[in-house]
Amino acid sequence: MTHYALFETGIGWAGIAWGDAGLIGVHLPEPEREAARRSFIRRFPDMAEAPVPTHQTSTVTRICALLRGQQVDFADVPLDLARTPAFHARVYEITRAIPAGETLTYGEIAVRLGDKLLARDVGQALGKNPWPIVVPCHRVTAAGGKPGGFSARGGVNTKLRLLAIEGAKAAAQADLFA
Repeated sequence: MTHYALFETGIGWAGIAWGDAGLIGVHLPEPEREAARRSFIRRFPDMAEAPVPTHQTSTVTRICALLRGQQVDFADVPLDLARTPAFHARVYEITRAIPAGETLTYGEIAVRLGDKLLARDVGQALGKNPWPIVVPCHRVTAAGGKPGGFSARGGVNTKLRLLAIEGAKAAAQADLFA
């Protein structure tokens, strides 16, 4: 059985989806609860809303802490990869190993996958990351110190804010208050 729960953070309503094998998805905050719920149902129409179960409480607590500006680690959060293509799973595994405060480029991940020409494919996989911040796709940047894209709500500004929270050098290259 799969479920989702919405919870309030310091910057809006976020959500998680889970099943028996682990976390299925994360939804970054929206200003209003109902908007977050509608977005979640669009992504996961087959899930029922439920209270956050005890085994996911720590994940919710850490998401809220990160969004308050605290550094947290999600490396131990089990992910349900059943709906994830094999190539994407490999990209997410490498991405998940990037420590807070550090970044890799799309090209560097491509090289770790065995072919530097896969950089665009890496970006596409990260654009479909169902677990933003738990799989820290915000830690992946474009070549030349550019931030690259970020498909979650708030786009590149959200990516830069997350990098700034973690003290990453890439965040220092952009004006967050522009």
